[in-house]
Amino acid sequence: MSSTDARSWGRPADQAGSGWAVVDVETSGFRPGQARIVSVAALALSDDGNVEKSLYSLLNPGVDPGPTHVHGLTAEMLEGQPTFGDVVGDLIEVLRGRTLVAHNVGFDYAFLTAEAELVQAELPVETVMCTVELARRLDLGLENLRLETLAAHWGVTQMRPHDALDDAMVLAQILKPVLVRAQEHRKWLPVHPVSRRTWPNGRVTHEELRPLKVVAARLPSRYANPGRFVPGRPLVQGMRVAVAAEVNHTHEELIERILQAGLAYAESVDAHTSLVVCDAAAPEQGKGFQAGELGVPLIGGTDFLRLLGVVVGGTAVEEFTDPDDPDDQLALF
Repeated sequence: MSSTDARSWGRPADQAGSGWAVVDVETSGFRPGQARIVSVAALALSDDGNVEKSLYSLLNPGVDPGPTHVHGLTAEMLEGQPTFGDVVGDLIEVLRGRTLVAHNVGFDYAFLTAEAELVQAELPVETVMCTVELARRLDLGLENLRLETLAAHWGVTQMRPHDALDDAMVLAQILKPVLVRAQEHRKWLPVHPVSRRTWPNGRVTHEELRPLKVVAARLPSRYANPGRFVPGRPLVQGMRVAVAAEVNHTHEELIERILQAGLAYAESVDAHTSLVVCDAAAPEQGKGFQAGELGVPLIGGTDFLRLLGVVVGGTAVEEFTDPDDPDDQLALF
């Protein structure tokens, strides 16, 4: 799956997937590649959230276990335990063909890939989903989105916080009602692709999660820009859409929908911007204000999502290019 494929960013909650792999790791520190994993738990779930297989193990990290007061694991407890290399094969089977899910997925995923690199293994992960971002989209009205707060909200008992297996089981139990609520409210799931970074010799050094805004702003549009949005008319593929700070939906969900519809995401506002999504009627700063200065139309988030129901097909960029003209070829990149 290409990280530059707009269709790979997010999907409707009612659209079938290939299942989930809920993971949690406890570590000796906070820097992947330097700190090590001291315990790992992974639960393979069906698309509707039922557990199908599981993996849990303490790990001998070969280094000081770090914050014992957090994870409760001492050097004596980890002595003689398996290494990551001993369990990576079983972990691969849990992950295979599923979207990796974690609470703050960037942390867990970074540590897993760093450990896999050390034993020259490659994890079969193409997409990930962060339950922090998913919970944020549901607008639950909670004080914070920590795992223990979500557990209390959904009535899930958390026995041992910061224990990898307990945290993974709690997250798996939370995931089921969260997915149901996302379907009921027609939300999009933040299922994001992962990208691979390599050195010039082609050796995989590590994989990383790119922020959606960064990738989306760099994606070349497949369609020519048809110009400004006209109120009362439909959206047209290729329109350049910016998102102001003053929106009630999360930026990530709006950007996913922009890409999926064949529109182009614009990180800044200029004369070529077709519209700006903004829930403030008269913004006094930022992209909404810039839109007013340039005469670019403002559309509220809810109205914008409604307009995405019918988007007119755009004109492919290739129709305007001559494959033998070097200048036209440069325009594609």
